[in-house]
Amino acid sequence: MDYATAIEDIKAIIFTADIAEATQRVVDYLYDHVDKYNWVGIYIVEGTNLVLGPWRGKQATEHMKIPMGRGICGSAAQTGKTEIVSDVSNDERYLACFISTRSEIVVPIKKTGQVIGEIDIDSDIPNAFDQNDTDFLETIAELLSSYMS
Repeated sequence: MDYATAIEDIKAIIFTADIAEATQRVVDYLYDHVDKYNWVGIYIVEGTNLVLGPWRGKQATEHMKIPMGRGICGSAAQTGKTEIVSDVSNDERYLACFISTRSEIVVPIKKTGQVIGEIDIDSDIPNAFDQNDTDFLETIAELLSSYMS
């Protein structure tokens, strides 16, 4: 994957659509263009919960609403820091979604220092995520934050 080209593609998506369409198109782009991304979703902060917005994967997750501080998503939202879990079976915080999931990355979307949402990605591959994914997804989160309220 050429991350620089992908960032330019995503910029074009974000700035040419309303936010609901743009976030769905970003999720679709990530799912379609990065083979190891088996499930991609964006959660939005609503009060003390994360509420699932657009997503793409083989099936829906049962975790449509996650309390802040619960699971890997809730932890990332609470700390404001990207979380990478190389093997979800070894992390007691993991809220099981799919039996095939082996690793997860969660990237907070922040506006003026406050977490307003996050990008959540699962992979069926152990140790799927590295610093390139972190840098790439944090750039996308920053782009989204400038467009989200």
